[in-house]
Amino acid sequence: MKIPPPLHAALAALRSAGGRPRLVGGCVRDWLLGLEPKDFDIEVYGLDYEALGRALGPFGSTDLVGRSFGVLKVRIGGTEYDFSLPRRESKTGAGHRGFAVSPDSNLTEAEAAARRDFTVNAIAYDPIEGRTLDFHGGADDLKKKVLRHTSAAFTEDPLRVLRAFQFAARFEFTLATETAALCRSISDTYGELALERVWGEWDKWALKSAKPSLGLGVLKQTGWLKHFPEIAALDGLPQEPEWHPEGDVFVHTGHCLDALVKLDSWQQGGPATRRLLSFAVLAHDFGKAVTTKQAERRGKLRWTSPEHEAAGGPLAEAFLQRIGAPHDLIEHVRPLVVNHLLHHDGPSEYRDTTVRRLARKVAPATLDDLMAVMRSDHLGRPPLVSAETEKRLGFLRLGAQKLALEHAAPKPLVLGRHLIGLGCHPGPHFKPALDAAFESQLDGAFYDELSGIEWMRNYLRAHPEAVKTPLPRHAPTRPA
Repeated sequence: MKIPPPLHAALAALRSAGGRPRLVGGCVRDWLLGLEPKDFDIEVYGLDYEALGRALGPFGSTDLVGRSFGVLKVRIGGTEYDFSLPRRESKTGAGHRGFAVSPDSNLTEAEAAARRDFTVNAIAYDPIEGRTLDFHGGADDLKKKVLRHTSAAFTEDPLRVLRAFQFAARFEFTLATETAALCRSISDTYGELALERVWGEWDKWALKSAKPSLGLGVLKQTGWLKHFPEIAALDGLPQEPEWHPEGDVFVHTGHCLDALVKLDSWQQGGPATRRLLSFAVLAHDFGKAVTTKQAERRGKLRWTSPEHEAAGGPLAEAFLQRIGAPHDLIEHVRPLVVNHLLHHDGPSEYRDTTVRRLARKVAPATLDDLMAVMRSDHLGRPPLVSAETEKRLGFLRLGAQKLALEHAAPKPLVLGRHLIGLGCHPGPHFKPALDAAFESQLDGAFYDELSGIEWMRNYLRAHPEAVKTPLPRHAPTRPA
């Protein structure tokens, strides 16, 4: 394993002091999966807390805040690392705070590893001898891409089920049958979880998934889907086979999410973009749960979901609030859900006015965001691919690029200061005048500030009630 040189020097010092340092947890798992380890956690055997501090003191500033847990934080080479002693954990109450944790220098490495959630996270690495220490078959499970609990203590922390959910999606793992059974046995303890911990696992799913549908599959397999009723309502919800040969709405949503994470918009996007797109695609068909019915179409009784996109907005908001999502995210997701169906029913070509108004509708999200959601929806019906839909999406992209509206909605060109410059006193009468100006701007009546001011002069002449003082005789000079 490639270990940062400053950290390696500290590990060697621990060994010289009589300790046995081990890299543990995600860094070992990621390394064995061929990924570059980022966060290094170190467990040290053979030393007490004072000896640990003395050995690490020369390498950087230390933080003793974790002393009661046997954890020492040390900043080495500009990076903070956690060095911990082996410790016992015993369940004392409900929730993630209901544990008694105490360092125990008599613990064996196998016993210490057994407190970890999954076997794939219980593999240790000896950085001095360059070998792995696998006491619970984690390496074999990694090869098989299986998530298996390390011990019966798994059931003491319900968060581990949500960790299984996001691990499955991130690393394309499946859940061992016996582990799924344990998860089902503790389904009623979901309420013990603090909201921020629930959100933390959902956020990792949104940001890091390689195959998001596998995470949803874990929720279904474990019986935990019931804790997210907007998603559970999609499971088994029928769709018209001619239009959706892939299956029900739950299956369709999984296909859409798996298509999303392959798009450039998601792969090249930062955390905010990935988070937004993942949750918008997850929620895009929530409205089908309350609108799906059979109706005659083209001379045949078919499954339809009229106006499900509008019905999905409140459901998406309720779901995101329930899992602790930031308010800003909810504001961005909702308009994408409500407007996601344009690629099916929209025009084959887009006038400038249509593009401007659509960009305004989806704000604070963007047309680029909307097109990613629509394309994911389109690709979520394998093996169907519609040439007409591809054409519509292409025209929308061209229209957005032409008007430079892919990444931002249009902003009003005429503002209150312009009304003041035209002789109006500020007051409630400003709003209807400015709203009318913006609507005309979206319709293409003017394209820059100067022509916008001229439009407003004409509007005020036609609506004298909006003018509190006479208009100046001469048009204002061109703005700087």
